[in-house]
Amino acid sequence: MLHSSRLTQLALTIALVVGAPLVSAAEPAAPASRAAAPATEVTAKAPLPLDELRTFAEVLDRIKAAYVEPVDDKTLLENAIKGMLSNLDPHSAYLGPEDFQELQESTSGEFGGLGIEVGMEDGFVKVVSPIDDTPASRAGIEAGDLIVKINGAPTRGQTMTEAVDKMRGKVGEKITLTLVRDGGTPFDVTLARAVIQVKSVKSQLLENDYGYIRITQFQVKTGEEVGKALAKLRKDNGKKLRGVVLDLRNNPGGVLQSAVEVADHFLTKGLIVYTKGRIANSELRFSADRADASEGVPLVVLINGGSASASEIVAGALQDQKRAVLMGTDSFGKGSVQTVLPLNNDRALKLTTALYFTPNGRSIQAQGIVPDIEVRPAKLTAEADTENFKEADLQGHLGNGNGGADRPTGSSKRKERPQDGDFQLSQALSLLKGLNITKGD
Repeated sequence: MLHSSRLTQLALTIALVVGAPLVSAAEPAAPASRAAAPATEVTAKAPLPLDELRTFAEVLDRIKAAYVEPVDDKTLLENAIKGMLSNLDPHSAYLGPEDFQELQESTSGEFGGLGIEVGMEDGFVKVVSPIDDTPASRAGIEAGDLIVKINGAPTRGQTMTEAVDKMRGKVGEKITLTLVRDGGTPFDVTLARAVIQVKSVKSQLLENDYGYIRITQFQVKTGEEVGKALAKLRKDNGKKLRGVVLDLRNNPGGVLQSAVEVADHFLTKGLIVYTKGRIANSELRFSADRADASEGVPLVVLINGGSASASEIVAGALQDQKRAVLMGTDSFGKGSVQTVLPLNNDRALKLTTALYFTPNGRSIQAQGIVPDIEVRPAKLTAEADTENFKEADLQGHLGNGNGGADRPTGSSKRKERPQDGDFQLSQALSLLKGLNITKGD
């Protein structure tokens, strides 16, 4: 029989854990233009379930007394906290000091690991997307791969946090992942851990008048970097662009405020996204300001099954506002907002506190964004150029009556471009050109 003082002490400990004030929660950074939503009152707290607390205390004592190896109270209580969060949803988690530090590093753009954004599916760890220019992407790991073993140890039955902890480690150390792709035979991939320095935004001209911006993930400065990328594309082109492709494929998401800023670069009015939750701080609305960094150029957004969270916020806003044509395949479907609630001793809770909705009121949770034009990945194989002579190759040929240089065989050869080996990107560029032709530009 448990002593009442022991039960009271345990009940108080649990109450402090589950009853921590939510008003101290860190909310997303406030936007430049935001209309506050009405606060939602939190329902009155129900009395603590004493029978369940007695059961908890009894289980704790039984484990301490009978488990094959000694276990201290601290370990058992931390495991209990992890258990509480692991059964809520896949994105809520208890963050120890190392995990909390890693989360802060990942949003700043530099962290250690393999470069994989992961989720859970059927008890296995699933790759949401590999991050560009990391050991994972260079090793050929793809969005949708299931990680069934880490260094030979099965991942089934582990929490996502436990699996991530095992994939992190000393820089330079090798790790072997066993993957299953599209229900096929398991295969091993061995790669070395590295310091992951993620460049959030990449941009270039695909050809004259047409720009390309790729966002690998949404970090604190991503919105600012997209603004700079648009300005540089204009400068490199020497005049106003005639179209831009915004590539959000395999972008796992990130900072909510950055997603709002990116969408705002292409919008001049209207709602971008709003969130709904049980606490006042989770009721937010984000609207566009009048500035237009994109100058209203035609826009195509590429998405796929690795486009999640913040990527879906941007894609959903631009689709609902009729500002862009979405092309590719259905997105991941993560429509929830996580808030980091700092605790004592450098620990924190990452807790799902709200769902977000597109301007038209769509919840993307577990459904995703459906593109306007479905284009599945395909391998492009260029045919070898024929060596047939043209009129301009013939000796003594007549010149063009309207003037202009001759175009003999080989004059149209060009260096390889990103769209030449990327079917979805080449289709996006073709659509932009078609839109300009029909507009009469």
